[in-house]
Amino acid sequence: MKKIILLGLTALLGACHSMNPAPKASLDGEVFYLQRIALPPTATLSVSLQDVSLADAPAVTLAEQKGPVNGKQVPLPFHLSYDPAQVKPGHSYSVSARIELDGKLMFITTERHSVQLNGQDPQPLRLRVDAVAH
Repeated sequence: MKKIILLGLTALLGACHSMNPAPKASLDGEVFYLQRIALPPTATLSVSLQDVSLADAPAVTLAEQKGPVNGKQVPLPFHLSYDPAQVKPGHSYSVSARIELDGKLMFITTERHSVQLNGQDPQPLRLRVDAVAH
């Protein structure tokens, strides 16, 4: 009888453990540009954290925030939550941003913003985006 109860408790504890979300880490920052123009309220901001280790393969996205700016102007805040278990020793990680209007690119990061993801990254991160010529 004791074995059955013990097995039942072990299964219950295992189920509770699997229901807990994975621990999360995060990066906070803001996106800005130097041009003195207002963003249309329907513009969308996308910020992503990617593993950019392999030059001959697509980057792997660890976290992304995407949504309308809703009339806000720069600097635009962002918050990226990621699973630290996805961070691999020796890999390179980068944060990038883009602002679009009706699917057309307006601004994009043109410089690489490397992050270490070891808790030592200065926060808030400041990502500059540059205007795209049309």
